Amino acid sequence: MARISKQDAAFLERFHNGTEPRAHTYFGAHLTRKRTGEEGVTFRVWAPNATGVSVVGDFNGWDPKAARMRRVDDQGVWECFISGLPAGTAYKYCMIAANGNTLLKMDPYGVRTTPQPQNDSMVAGADCYAWGDDSWMTERKSFGHGRPINIYQVHAGSWRRHEDGRLCTYAELADTLPDYVHEMGYNYLELTPLMEYSFDGAWGYRTTNYFSPTFRYGDPDGLRKLVDRCHQLGIGVLMDWNIAHFSKDSYGLIDLDGGSCYEYSDPMKREHSQWDTRVFDYGRQEVREFLISNALYWLEEYHMDGLRLNNVSSMLYLDYGKESWEWTPNIQGGRENLEAIDFLKRLNETVQAEVPGALMIGEEFAGFENMTLPVLHGGLGFTHMWNVRWTEAMMNYFSLAPEYRAYNLDRLVFSATTAFEEDYILPLSYKEFVYGKRSLLEKFPGLEAEKMAGVRSFFGFMMAFPGKKMSFMGSEFGQVSQWDYHSQLEWDLLENEGHRQMQTCIRELNHIYARNCPLWQDESNKGSFYWIDPGRTDPDVVAFSRIDEEGDELLVVCNFSDTACDYKLGLPEEKTYTVIFDSNLTRYGGTQTEENRRILPVPREYGSFDQYAELELAPYSVLYLRYDVQPD
Repeated sequence: MARISKQDAAFLERFHNGTEPRAHTYFGAHLTRKRTGEEGVTFRVWAPNATGVSVVGDFNGWDPKAARMRRVDDQGVWECFISGLPAGTAYKYCMIAANGNTLLKMDPYGVRTTPQPQNDSMVAGADCYAWGDDSWMTERKSFGHGRPINIYQVHAGSWRRHEDGRLCTYAELADTLPDYVHEMGYNYLELTPLMEYSFDGAWGYRTTNYFSPTFRYGDPDGLRKLVDRCHQLGIGVLMDWNIAHFSKDSYGLIDLDGGSCYEYSDPMKREHSQWDTRVFDYGRQEVREFLISNALYWLEEYHMDGLRLNNVSSMLYLDYGKESWEWTPNIQGGRENLEAIDFLKRLNETVQAEVPGALMIGEEFAGFENMTLPVLHGGLGFTHMWNVRWTEAMMNYFSLAPEYRAYNLDRLVFSATTAFEEDYILPLSYKEFVYGKRSLLEKFPGLEAEKMAGVRSFFGFMMAFPGKKMSFMGSEFGQVSQWDYHSQLEWDLLENEGHRQMQTCIRELNHIYARNCPLWQDESNKGSFYWIDPGRTDPDVVAFSRIDEEGDELLVVCNFSDTACDYKLGLPEEKTYTVIFDSNLTRYGGTQTEENRRILPVPREYGSFDQYAELELAPYSVLYLRYDVQPD
């Protein structure tokens, strides 16, 4: 076994015992200058089951004997230095398995990759990107829960493309996407996975290399430029992060050194058969350090502002997607993956300690409790969780023909009873628009004008309901076709007045959301919301109040029927109210010409209120009223 420095020995001790959160600073390929002045690359890899490892590439004719690595500890860490290699050199690791088989593998910690089909790792050069987001990065440290969060989710390969169908690069997107997000009033951009992946049809969720931005959109500095540009406009950047499973492509992590390395060795745990993928061994310290290191890498090296963990449910439950004979209970006799639970706690604690202000968002839909409760108080420590149940209930309700909605009002009203169980994000994600689910516009019943009005009313309700917001690209202007990753959004629809009006409505609604504290402040407090009328007066009409920390209220009235109606709204105060949002305005595609109209109170008892307002509600319409806002 080769001798190493005390510093390296101490690092590896922390790596193996699970106390080194930045393993990427040691493992992988790093440009090195020795004390003698000799320049080259130091390669390091963890491969505990290998009997031999070497670095191969065009530079040595892919000869496994030319650059053999030495084992530096008894737990499977290998190292070598190759003189004279420049940045940009393509390479793989040649692993000799215990059975004598030879495997060619990408570097698990490799930070750049060559295009398919080579799928080689590349030696990265020194990071020379000049960031211009110091103000944002300083401010981010103080971000807390009391902020508006309105996310625009984007698949980079299908937001916009060149006229000939070519993908836009990160750098090209940086020149257009942040400006659009800013103009539309979103304050976060969420990107589907950008870590290297194999199959385009999985949209980035079949990861092959966790540290490398995919080659499809250009070089890493282009991605840095995209994030930087967002930050300069006051927009945070989130990235989907899939650590629930990884790809089985032969050149990737699967059986890296001829044995179970990154995946479970237990056949009851190691496979996700429904996706044909492998499951990380969340109980193995070196794997945990790999994943935690990867999280910090994206948050620190690329200035990402948070990660959205895909399908956390599959991590938390041993029986996820399995028949009864395909899994075994944990040591307590339950179905929970205790190792994954412990890992997620450690992950979230580490991120919050090392990157204050970063968001850690979990997608969980199987009913696991206390997802967003701090670890100290017995929770998993996520900052936010997707409210998938809310999305499912809303899509079921709004897709109904209007004559059936009154009989299904409980789908809409009941969602308020669980709205404060976690720190929720209301996700209108890509998952709602694939596999034959249709676009948002096409989910709504009726003719085109009715569909448009229905979408506007849905967004009006969504933006006022408790929980942070997220919308998938194209929904904001009424994309007609189901999302197709092969092509760009239907931007030509904006030549149609109705779609332009829809876009105007969503843009202005986003800005109204950001300006009005009752819509986003103090959302962990159940007292920030109450029903004025949960459909008792008319089963097609609901009304509720949102309240900020100062006690200021914003009233919301929704008519989800296809007919107009006269409606009495109980008012909490005998004051003149102003309509600050009306989804039925003519410039949105509706029929109401009067903007910022004032609503006078009627000083007579109505229900539990001492006064009420008389409102004319258009079909498929939503109103926001505030008493502390006067017309311009």
